[in-house]
Formats: sequence, structure tokens, C-alpha cells
Amino acid sequence: MSSTEVMKRARSIFPGGVNSPVRAFRGVGGEPFVVARGEGARIWDVDGRSYIDYVLSWGPLVLGHAAPVVLDALAEAMAKGTSFGIPTELEVQLAEVIRERMPHLEMLRFVSSGTEATMSAIRLARAATGRERILKFDGCYHGHADSFLVNAGSGVATLGLPNSPGVPRELAALTLTAPFNDLAAVDALADESLAAIIVEPIVGNSGYIEPLADFLPGLRRVADRVGALLIFDEVMTGFRIAPGGARERFGVTADLTTLGKVIGGGLPVAAFGGRRNVMELVAPAGPMYQAGTLSGNPLAMAAGLATLRALTPALHDRIARRTTTLVDGMRAAAKRRGVPFFAGSAGTMWGFFFRDAAPRSFAEAKQADGERFKKVFHYAREHGVYFAPSPFEAAFLSAAHGDDEIAQTLAVFDAALGALG
Repeated sequence: MSSTEVMKRARSIFPGGVNSPVRAFRGVGGEPFVVARGEGARIWDVDGRSYIDYVLSWGPLVLGHAAPVVLDALAEAMAKGTSFGIPTELEVQLAEVIRERMPHLEMLRFVSSGTEATMSAIRLARAATGRERILKFDGCYHGHADSFLVNAGSGVATLGLPNSPGVPRELAALTLTAPFNDLAAVDALADESLAAIIVEPIVGNSGYIEPLADFLPGLRRVADRVGALLIFDEVMTGFRIAPGGARERFGVTADLTTLGKVIGGGLPVAAFGGRRNVMELVAPAGPMYQAGTLSGNPLAMAAGLATLRALTPALHDRIARRTTTLVDGMRAAAKRRGVPFFAGSAGTMWGFFFRDAAPRSFAEAKQADGERFKKVFHYAREHGVYFAPSPFEAAFLSAAHGDDEIAQTLAVFDAALGALG
């Protein structure tokens, strides 16, 4: 059955035919393809076409699709049972590996999605401070909990929705927003009513936007000044931008950190954690309630543990070097073609915009040439390279992307620029 036929059935069952909005290709137009399988750096659709994949399930698959070490771990765990709802040693093992690499996560709690992690971190910050207001940044996406759907990124940005219907005005009023990289705006908004400042250390949900050198240290100072907690949303950047995440890369320690994607190895896993004295407010140690039937699911724990054990600092550095090679090659191609273009990377996370310089905010990201992005996206897809179907999403590399995949991608990208002008 073809992608078109499957999507026709899907549209009669799912809103927009999908179970997450960006998959509908509204950001680029055209018909989504339906995936049949993945292996290494590639995916195949039900029509039999293959693609070099730079979406990688939106970041989790740092070892590539169907990595044997992950499949073996899943097979071993699955033979013992799929869910128990009581503690397993796998939970402890994965948490210990995470804390070894991120020692500032003195305690943590596993959940099943990034939205759960960020929602819980905000609830915990409110419980710890006795305050209600939070500050987030335009274009940053922290999941689909009500408090975050104000000037959000990812699918919200792709669909052009400044805010979401269904969010009570009274709750939305508790979320303050400022432009990313604008410390003056943060200073002006922050006061003793603020429970938390939450930020993607590198924005991946407005496209790829890096922080200015003083921005994250500045947020730390502001949070300390007003007594708010600083939360790093590392659902995307965790174990991507450095083996130890944002603290290792930028030298700034958050009070709370949320993780996801890579720590599940492709299965639904996320976590929130941080300072022991704050985390001990979480039930049953403390009064702030949070729970989940499938939290710490043994299959998810096994996949995450296998992934992190395989993702040594040496392997991370190897993937990061290939990411740099790809980004440098794309820049060189655009320069040869005289096309306004920016591409950047941090570790194994990267992204690009059709504009002259690096964007420093969501407002600047929206000034990039979206029509050229759409044309390049479709040309690349037709020639076997799959980028994210939106200009407002970051991209990723895996251990399975080798020299051949990089060379093929650069050839296709160069040809796309030449063909489309």
C-alpha cells in the first residue's frame, strides 16, 4: 500500500492524519510519506524509497535506526516482561549513568514524555518557591502543557499559532515571555513573583539558535537575584551538544534539568532532576505530587541504558566531527552558489537557515527565506535526503552517518541550490 493510500486512511481516523502536528508537512506542503522501516542512517517508506535521515525521530536515535545494541537490550528485557509498575534495577542503573555524566542531577525522576518532564519541573519550582509565575522565551517549546503554549516553537511555530485555544487566560497570564538572547528584557520582567526561568540552552524548536556568550550566565544571575529556579530544558540538547549536556558545554549549572529523547534510545522516556533539596519535595519524599503508570518502564530503561553506555565521549566526538564536516560543506556550497545561508552545530545537533547571519531570536529566525527552505526540502527528499519538514526544527546526526552519507547529502544539497537558485 502506498503512502498516499495509508495517509488517506489516517485522515479518517486522526486529526490531520497524524499523531503529532509537524508530521503533517504543513510547514513545507505536499504529502507526508509513511515509513516502513529504518536501519542505520536511513529510513525506507512504504513506496520503497530510501532516505538519509537527519530527523532521527526528532533526536533520540543517536546510534541510528535499529542499532543492534539497543535491539539486543530490548530483546533481553522483553523476555522478562514488559511492565511491572514496581521498581526494577534497570531504573537505578540508567539513573546512575545519567548522574555520572550530569552530576548536578543529584536526584531525578523518570517519566514517559518531555511534556511530563517540563510540566513536573514547573510544578516543582512553584512548590519550592511558593510562587506561580514562570518566564520562558519566544519560540522555545517545552511540550504541550498549558503553561508552555504561549509564543511557543516547534509545531506551534510551524502552524503559525501564537497561542493555543483551550489554555485558560488566567493560566496563560502566569507565563511571561521574552526574546531569546535578550537579557535586558529578562531583567525587566524578573521579580520576586517569579518561580522559574525555563530555557532551551540551545534552541532547537525555532530552528537552531545558539545563545550569546553572556546569555545563560546572565539567566543564572537573574534567577539568583530574584530567588527563582533556573530550569534547563535539555530534552533535545541532553547528550547531544556535549557528553554532559549544557553544563559541560557552557559552564552554567541549572537548579533543575529536564531530559528526554536520547535517554530512551527511541522509546518513550524522559526525566526531571536537579538539586537534592529541591527534588526531595517530590512525593513520596515530599508533598508535591507526581506519578506515572509507565514511568521507569523496563523496556524503555533497557533501551536508554544501552544507548548511553554505547555513547562514549569518544563516539560522541566522532559524531560531532562528522556533524561539523556536514555543516561546513553546506556553508561552502551556499557560498559557491551565492545563496544567503547560515548553518551551525553543537556536538551532534545542528541546523540551518536561508539568511545571511546566525539568528539570535525567534523573530530573526522567522525572517529567513522559508520559500527557499521548502524548495530545498522537497528537492532533497526527492533525491534521497530527509531534513525536518519545517524550517523551525533542528537536525541531528547519528553514529551511523558515515562519510558516504555526508558526501551524498552535500552533493544533493549543492544540486538543490543550483537547480532552484
